[in-house]
Amino acid sequence: MPFHIIRNDITKMQVDAIVNAANRSLLGGGGVDGAIHKAAGPGLLAECKMLGGVKTGEAKITGGYRLPCRYVIHTAGPVYRSGNENEAALLASCYLSSLKIAHERNLESIAFPLISAGAYGYPRDQVFRIAADTIRAFLANHDMTVYLVIFDSASMSIGQALFYDIRRYIDDNYAEQHANLRAPENMPEVYGDAMPDGASSGYEPERGGFFYDQGFTTISAFPDEYEGCLFQRELEDLFDTIDESFTQMLLRKIDERGMKDSECYKRANIDRKLFSKIRSDIHYRPKKPTAIAFAIALELSLMETSELLSKAGYALSKSSKFDVIIEYFISKRIYDIHMINEALFTFDQQLLGS
Repeated sequence: MPFHIIRNDITKMQVDAIVNAANRSLLGGGGVDGAIHKAAGPGLLAECKMLGGVKTGEAKITGGYRLPCRYVIHTAGPVYRSGNENEAALLASCYLSSLKIAHERNLESIAFPLISAGAYGYPRDQVFRIAADTIRAFLANHDMTVYLVIFDSASMSIGQALFYDIRRYIDDNYAEQHANLRAPENMPEVYGDAMPDGASSGYEPERGGFFYDQGFTTISAFPDEYEGCLFQRELEDLFDTIDESFTQMLLRKIDERGMKDSECYKRANIDRKLFSKIRSDIHYRPKKPTAIAFAIALELSLMETSELLSKAGYALSKSSKFDVIIEYFISKRIYDIHMINEALFTFDQQLLGS
C-alpha cells in the first residue's frame, strides 16, 4: 500500500522493480519492451537469453542493469483477439504473477505499464480496469507501493456516464472566474473593526472567508444580504473544538467509526509509515490530498470533511477544480478512493493518498 496512477516514462521509475511487457521469447521487441532493453543496456538481453522464455500470463525476474530500478520483472501478455479467448484471465495473471515475484523478493515498490495495450491490441480502458482491480485485490493483503504508469487520461475507465456527470457538476459549480472573491459593496470594511464580544476580525479574500482573533471560518458563497452570513455556527461551538488538532480529530473519528488503524489508512491509500508518523505527532500537518484521503476513508459528510480539513489549515473551494470533484463524490456519498483517483487523473488533477 498504496496504489498510485502516474504519468511517467517507466524506464525512469526509481522503484525496486519495473515490469516489462515482454514477448514470450524475452529477447526484446518494440514499445515498452524495446525501451526497457535500450535503457538497461546489453546486460539485460544477455541475462534474458538464459531464462528460456516465458509463458503467456507468467513472469520472470532479472537485474535492472543501467536502469534506476534494482530488478526488471518480465511478463508476456496475451494478444487480444475477440475478448472471449481467456484474454482477461491471462492479463490479470500477468499482473498477479509479477506482484507475487516482487513479494517473494521482499520488494517494497513496483511499477507496471499497461500490458498488452500496444501492438497486442488489448483495448486500453479494459487493460486499465483489469490492472487496477488485480492490484487493489493484492494490496488488500500485502504492504507494497504499486505504480501504474500510463501516458494519458484516455486510458482511464471511469465510465462515460460518470465522466459526463462529473463534468456537468464541474460546469455548474466551478467558480474559476470568481477565484478572486470580493466582499459585497454593502459589507462594512472589517479589517481591525470590533466584532461581537470585542473580537478583532477581518476578511481574507486569499483564504475565501473571515478571521477573528480566535479562529477562522469560510463561506463558500455570499448571500444577497450581508446580515447573518458571517457566522455559520455559534462561536461557542467553534471554540469548543478550536484546540483539537488534525491528528486528534482523525484518531477520534477512527474510534467513533469503530475502525482499525490499518483499515483506515488502507482505505485512504496511505502508506503505513506515514500513518504512524501522523499518529505519533499531535501537531502533524498533512498535505491537503492526504487530509482529504482520510475524510474519504472515514466516509465523512461535506461538513465533517470541511471540519477535518480546517484542522490542517485547508478548506474546500469553488475556485478549485480538484475541490469541486471531491465535493461531487462526497455529496453523492461515493467513497471509493480508487474510483475518485481515476476521476481526478482523468481531469488532470492531483490524486489522493500518500
